[in-house]
Amino acid sequence: RITVTFNINNSIPPSADDETQEEQKPDEQEPDLTSTPNFVVEVIKDDTKQTLVLDCHYPEDEVGHEGEEESDIFTIREVSFQPTGESDWKDTNYTLNTDSLDWALYDHLMDFLADRGVDNTFADELIELSTALEHQEYIKFLEDLKSFVKCQ
Repeated sequence: RITVTFNINNSIPPSADDETQEEQKPDEQEPDLTSTPNFVVEVIKDDTKQTLVLDCHYPEDEVGHEGEEESDIFTIREVSFQPTGESDWKDTNYTLNTDSLDWALYDHLMDFLADRGVDNTFADELIELSTALEHQEYIKFLEDLKSFVKCQ
């Protein structure tokens, strides 16, 4: 069983520098704000007591490895095993940061995810869903703020 969780809080990258906004021509539209949340993929097998947890994110520069025709739009940041069925993960469980991981093993982990439907197409759809949810929550926040400030 595959479970993907994400949080829209702090998922909008910081806005561009003031200099780039000043250089923008008046007829150019501002780019749409896009939500790119970190997300966690949990892979659960019925016959084990452990869950494979992959902490993924969208890199800001989205630069792939040299020589690749199509690079991944998300990366795996950390990998760990957590007890299946526990709501709180244990900080004491070993967590592997992929910065120090052999590229061949990293590629196998990315293929493992892709074989289970977590690929660039999924990541693009997650961005669309997250962006829609973030915009919806932002509007609700503004309405709640307006009501709160109006109260005397």
